[in-house]
Amino acid sequence: MNTLNELKQRSGNICELCGATHDLSIYEVPESPNVGLDSSILICSTCNTQIQDISLIDPNHWRCLNDSMWSQVPGVQVMAWRMLNRLKNEGWPQDLLDMFYLDDETLKWAKATGEDSDEDTKVKHLDANGALLQAGNNVVLIKDLNVKGANFTAKRGTAVRNISLVHDNSEHIEGKINGQHIVILTKYVKKS
Repeated sequence: MNTLNELKQRSGNICELCGATHDLSIYEVPESPNVGLDSSILICSTCNTQIQDISLIDPNHWRCLNDSMWSQVPGVQVMAWRMLNRLKNEGWPQDLLDMFYLDDETLKWAKATGEDSDEDTKVKHLDANGALLQAGNNVVLIKDLNVKGANFTAKRGTAVRNISLVHDNSEHIEGKINGQHIVILTKYVKKS
């Protein structure tokens, strides 16, 4: 059985965050300590769009977290916790966060992206155009880069999919090019 079918079976063929039944797809939860089914959740296009682009967030859509935060699936718990932290200035999400319990391992995973940090102290990864980069984004190289130790040059225009962020350095992201996991300076990429 493939991952999509397993997720559909686990979720009852609904979005594991809001309960929608249409436009469902696999979402790899960033910074997961696991692989496969345990690192993924099934979400609708509305949730996916708002997770990927903070500027599109509709706080009322996320009132669904009142239910999904109680899921037994760690990936769902992590995303519910992260979204509540993104929305905590709305008031009601803070009440839910005060009730939310995560075991130590799941809480460490949830905090891996820095969602609970204050905006002033949070490390922000910005591309060459000043766009905010998040874990899981796709970027394109804007300059040819010599990859040290790998003996190849990553050409301008090369797409790097599903990046991860270096949390203690706002100028570094990580991604795979030609099957090689490398660190890339944010000033040499643009969000795609």
